[in-house]
Amino acid sequence: MLNVYKYPYFICHIIKYCENKNIYFSQIYTRHMELEKRIDLAAKWIFESHNLVIFTGAGISTDSGLPDYRGPDGVWTRRDMGLPPPKSPPWDQVKPNQGHYLIVELLKMGKLDYLISQNVDGLHVKSGIPFDKIGELHGNMYFMKCLECNQKMTFEEVGWDKQKWGQGYLSNRVKNGQPNCPKCGGRVVSSIVNFGDPLPGDVLEESFRRSEKSDVFFVIGSSLVVSPAALMPRNAQQSGAKLIILNRGEIPPYFKPDLRFNEDIVEVLPLIVDKVKKKMVST
Repeated sequence: MLNVYKYPYFICHIIKYCENKNIYFSQIYTRHMELEKRIDLAAKWIFESHNLVIFTGAGISTDSGLPDYRGPDGVWTRRDMGLPPPKSPPWDQVKPNQGHYLIVELLKMGKLDYLISQNVDGLHVKSGIPFDKIGELHGNMYFMKCLECNQKMTFEEVGWDKQKWGQGYLSNRVKNGQPNCPKCGGRVVSSIVNFGDPLPGDVLEESFRRSEKSDVFFVIGSSLVVSPAALMPRNAQQSGAKLIILNRGEIPPYFKPDLRFNEDIVEVLPLIVDKVKKKMVST
């Protein structure tokens, strides 16, 4: 580690640089910290936290076989290169991977307060995260919701036949005879939020509330470019939370995480959770 007493002139210039760029000296230091030390620090913060919020993007599901969007072989990356979308298995056959189950482990340890996800693949719920612990900002491909009572139901529970009634998106025209909510009789639609659709207000409000209440905000597998979701980590940090970002690839330069991992999720997350687990056992 650099001896700050041995090189005071050098350190003064770094501190001045940090002031000019509106970043903290600790953020410069943690970016270049050895991986093992960063893992130790992340585990320490999570172990000591009382309101851990995890925020996931498409990167959490790539090990299940689904493509991300802005990675080297992502959907938007390939589109911008004039290439077809990357191949993936049928989404309804995809299963949760280790990353999903590690988040469940944190929930079982009593460390996870809330999970916010931009994904529609439903893998967090499949892995065991209950609905009251997750805000699915863009919906869930396996569920419909009632526009009147806000009840969530599977397509099967509604009696919705996609061959007959279509995908059931909010923007789709209502067809005569299509099933209504079995609870209140209101219109049911797919919970997936398509381009141009409003985000679900209750989920958005709760996600912002949990973000601002968090003491550690852990981003996993998101490039943080889609708003308003991308405002959540900044709000959390401005409210006093430590911001950890684990994402392979670039993030907008205005994010100043307290701890940054540019490694693959499988390289980092298992080690962090294992260290948290050991701390829990030893106390």
